[in-house]
Amino acid sequence: MPRRAPLLALVPLLALAAACGDDDTPDTGSTTVPESVPASTPATDPGPATGGPIPDLVAGAPIPPERCEANRAAGTITYLSGFDFAATASIVEVLVAKERGWFDELCLDVEVVASFSTANYPQIAANQAQFASAGSFSEVVEFGQNNDADLVAVAVEGKTGVDALIVKDGQAETLEDLRGTTIGVKGAITRSVKAMLQQAGLVEGTDYETVLIDGFDPKVHVEIPAIVGFPGYKSNEPLQLEAAGIEFDLFDPAAYDVPGSFGVLYSNRTFLDEHPSAAQDFLRASMRGLDDAIADPSAAAEIAIGFINANGNAMFLSPEGETARWAVESTLVADSNAGSTTYGLADLALLTDEVTTYAGIGFFDGEVPDIAPFVDVDLVGGVYDDTGAVIWPAAG
Repeated sequence: MPRRAPLLALVPLLALAAACGDDDTPDTGSTTVPESVPASTPATDPGPATGGPIPDLVAGAPIPPERCEANRAAGTITYLSGFDFAATASIVEVLVAKERGWFDELCLDVEVVASFSTANYPQIAANQAQFASAGSFSEVVEFGQNNDADLVAVAVEGKTGVDALIVKDGQAETLEDLRGTTIGVKGAITRSVKAMLQQAGLVEGTDYETVLIDGFDPKVHVEIPAIVGFPGYKSNEPLQLEAAGIEFDLFDPAAYDVPGSFGVLYSNRTFLDEHPSAAQDFLRASMRGLDDAIADPSAAAEIAIGFINANGNAMFLSPEGETARWAVESTLVADSNAGSTTYGLADLALLTDEVTTYAGIGFFDGEVPDIAPFVDVDLVGGVYDDTGAVIWPAAG
């Protein structure tokens, strides 16, 4: 059974744009997506002047000079967001860390660049940028496999899918009721939704059709006579419809045991190997930012809004929308981590289940990929102490 709307009642009069996601991320041209960004310099990390190993951080102690030197040797670290500077997982925590000056405290020179999920992969693969936001773990694996790229997910924050199927009120009580219907899509049907339908015996092109729909306004989409519904993101389209008083039904893949992920930070193997302390400390500041953003969602959304406005707000994102977006996603991140505060630590069993499920619906050429080359759990695991708190040095 679908979950009945209204789904959430968070804030009034939302004016949201499309959410950060995977398959249907918009191509908005070059106004906010750089054709390229400067590569990190210098190309190699000389390490401490003594030539010895880079010392670890100790909570409450000053950052070791050798580690600070190694971090500075990484040069400018460029981070590419996944959907402008929206208040969404794998974006907002980096913005909080940047605003709070936490990268600076770790001797890191971090530049944040507004971009889009699908535009980021080639730049990370070429080490033209060093970290980026991805729509899902399977998206990282798929690009890596298809392009022989050494991409590595270094933090997986949401341990569930963030997409869902929005269906017009009264059109379907069960998934089986969608047989023979047409679903509107922005680019392509989202992965979790496609898997949910296929597990129910509904195959795209055979049991239901998809058709492209224009724009990103669900209030317009719900009025299109030719479609029964459309995929959206739990932190976006449902909130817009609720704010407009429009009834709908929501089929959530998570309720049908479809695995997924969101809020993924990734890098490339070259940068991770050449600058291990800088990579880990980028994650250290970001995970501190995530903890802060979950503890105070409104303040984190306000920081994102400041970055959005400073960048020209090309996607016309609203303060109300971003506050609502992060209120939903921060809850999803916290809840999907089962009470743990080591939010970015990847669950290998869940990621294996994710790619296995998606291989079963035709991704990865139908072959279950080996996820080992595409994920690193030790890097982010090392930023936490035994209590799940981020290890942070004393102020310099």
